[in-house]
Amino acid sequence: MDVARRIAEHVGADLLIYSKNIFREAFEKYDWIIAVFATGIVVRDIAPLIKDKWTDPAVVVVDSNLNFAIPVLGGHHGGNELVRKIAEIGATPVITTATEVHNRNSVEGIAKKMGCDIVNKESTKDVNCALLDQDVEVLRIKGPKIVIVDNDVSVLKSEQEDT
Repeated sequence: MDVARRIAEHVGADLLIYSKNIFREAFEKYDWIIAVFATGIVVRDIAPLIKDKWTDPAVVVVDSNLNFAIPVLGGHHGGNELVRKIAEIGATPVITTATEVHNRNSVEGIAKKMGCDIVNKESTKDVNCALLDQDVEVLRIKGPKIVIVDNDVSVLKSEQEDT
């Protein structure tokens, strides 16, 4: 409990005590979940809850000795950022997302930096794979325009109007 309290205090999180339905409740309420448990327990408990990378919360596992923080779900959706925050209090972040392992941008990261939503989410797999091997140009197109793209082009829409 001491490790869980330290983490919750450091990241400004609610502290929940384990119960049979805790992950179901957390999946419905939170965008990020930090579980101070063995990875196997967490994986077995969340497996029936997982739907897709766009709606599932980021799930980070931290061992009870604060040695490692591992995003097991949602690395590009807050998990990697969260383990870096937990590293500030001693854990080693274990990041396995390919773009980050190779020090490359991801579509999700670019969208976040630019304050954009990803319109065609299914494209991110192809574009993230391309980002591993090459620089992918980011184009800003001002309208009015009609844009036709292939499946290997991610379309980002600005969340706010230009002034």
